[in-house]
Amino acid sequence: MTEGSARRAAVRKEEPDIVALRDIWKAYGDNSVLKGINFSVKRGEVVALCGPSGSGKSTLLRCINGLELVDRGDIVVNGVRRNYTRFGTLDPKVGMVFQSFNLFPHLDILQNLLVGPRLVIKSPAKEARERAMALLDRVGIAEKAHAYPETLSGGQQQRVAIARALCMEPDVMLFDEPTSALDPEMINEVLDVMRDLADEGMTMIAVTHEMGFAREVADRIVFMDAGQIVEAADPESFFREPKEERTRAFIGKILKH
Repeated sequence: MTEGSARRAAVRKEEPDIVALRDIWKAYGDNSVLKGINFSVKRGEVVALCGPSGSGKSTLLRCINGLELVDRGDIVVNGVRRNYTRFGTLDPKVGMVFQSFNLFPHLDILQNLLVGPRLVIKSPAKEARERAMALLDRVGIAEKAHAYPETLSGGQQQRVAIARALCMEPDVMLFDEPTSALDPEMINEVLDVMRDLADEGMTMIAVTHEMGFAREVADRIVFMDAGQIVEAADPESFFREPKEERTRAFIGKILKH
């Protein structure tokens, strides 16, 4: 465990669970994607989800914020049962950043950030604008406030996407492979923002293949395969002494690259 993650772990030791999944099942037709997932995250904790493609990681994130409906089980966020029964009931306190940036191409960057606060949580215009500009400054692109998405690099667009999610003042941030669509030289632009968020105490659940980042920043690594959680441990234990054979095989494969 790194010095930063050790410090965060000490601070949050007595914190309550901010996210709890209890016996979560999800299938698409005959294809079972999540099979009895039990999983919790404490306030301020940083959790990295890893595993092979098709293991259910992204679906798990999408269930947490209501983009996917679960077939069975309970989702609790901030002490409130969030069993999504229909689409369109997304929790504004759960922010999400996707692989693709999903910015509105016809709006400038500042307008992209203002849509959610103004329409969903009804923030006053002046307050929303001030927060949006502060967040653009925080991710290092305040000078791009009136540019359009097509004029920005991939790394800049993903930083905008992070700022947009933060504009909703979320309690939890979900990241679904946020660097997978980026050129290699742009990856660190996004990872640096995520490191800063972790150091500031943001609760984060990140699906990522960036194992160096996971080892450095995460408090806990959760390995999934075939719709189940195979193993969960602090980064040092996960990489040095994995308990499960499937975990050892996965680590052996990724460390070759």
